[in-house]
Amino acid sequence: MSANIRVLHLLKTSVGASWALRQTQQLVKLGVEVHLVLPAGPMVDKYKAAGVNVHVFDPSLCISRPWKNIARIRKLRALVKEIDPDVIHSHFVATTLLMRFGLVGLDVPRIFHVPGPLHLEHKIFRWLDLTSGGKLDYWLASCLWTQKKYLSCGIAEQKVGLAYYGVNAGDFTFKPGQNDLKASLGMASSDFLIGMVAYFYAPKGYLGQTRGLKGHEDLIDAVGIVRKQFPKTKCVFVGGPWGATQGYFNQVKQYAENTVGDACVFLGTRQDVPELYPQFDLAVHPSHSENVGGAVESMYAGIPTLTTNIGGFPDLVTDGETGLLAEVKSPESLANKIMQAIEQPELCEKLVQQGTIKVQQVMNVEHNAKQVFEFYQQVLADYQGKTVSLC
Repeated sequence: MSANIRVLHLLKTSVGASWALRQTQQLVKLGVEVHLVLPAGPMVDKYKAAGVNVHVFDPSLCISRPWKNIARIRKLRALVKEIDPDVIHSHFVATTLLMRFGLVGLDVPRIFHVPGPLHLEHKIFRWLDLTSGGKLDYWLASCLWTQKKYLSCGIAEQKVGLAYYGVNAGDFTFKPGQNDLKASLGMASSDFLIGMVAYFYAPKGYLGQTRGLKGHEDLIDAVGIVRKQFPKTKCVFVGGPWGATQGYFNQVKQYAENTVGDACVFLGTRQDVPELYPQFDLAVHPSHSENVGGAVESMYAGIPTLTTNIGGFPDLVTDGETGLLAEVKSPESLANKIMQAIEQPELCEKLVQQGTIKVQQVMNVEHNAKQVFEFYQQVLADYQGKTVSLC
């Protein structure tokens, strides 16, 4: 297949962000000539192996050391002139701002593929995104909430698309490990075990946050409420501190000990998450802001999934049908849903069956890549009347 289109992608990290690798792999298969700028790191060779043309430097706006932006802008402008892309596709706020501020005068349509809704939930950052965009700029949402938000802010419909950062069932292999997790926690097989898999992100005071973005403290409080009726219930937290946040991680562990004693266990960063998931009775994602987050993984794992009713979670989770939804920042609501799962095992079986079908429909990476390609077509048609097709 030949798409006759050249696209330059911008990433601020080469550690993780495997969703971008999956997307670019599929675009290459569709015949798109994919170029990618990202910092040096472990993902570079994986992109090269996927047929992506890799250019190594950091294409993100640096706020703490603004003088670095001069060199970054020069490199980016030179690269754009060299490869002459049809479209520039940015995946983060920081890379989008450098793209917009640094490429003034270069006549190339630019897409901001929005990885999550956090910046749109805060007035100043939302204003910065909206006002820095011009006639060359387009937005590609990765959940319905984000798409609707841009439209409600007055962005023209033809400038806003939707394409999830997809996965496939084959990306995951879930099989219970040899170590019995419940037994290691002193639990009987019939006792109820809650699992949460997420890094610990310290609260950002400038965003008005008093608790971590992923809602660990809310779940701890919810466990305390649940144990009043179901005293043998326990919760494991899988994941360590993100970046230099060891102090916050220790603070949350101490808060759990003070609140619920040994009912919450912190396993830290683990390499055996696919072996742990099948041993949970319920996976909980109590985030304060999120795209579709870890719900994708737990639903693919065939585990009843509880999320907060924010961001992209409702794209996958319909309460009582494909999962359970709780109110955001509400330990009481989380606790009620957890107790519902404990009391209604037959409902949990239904949630798993229908949730598996839903996540496979919505998050199919091949379909999502075609959504991206179709948006390229839309952008080019809107920008200059140019159309491309798969053949």
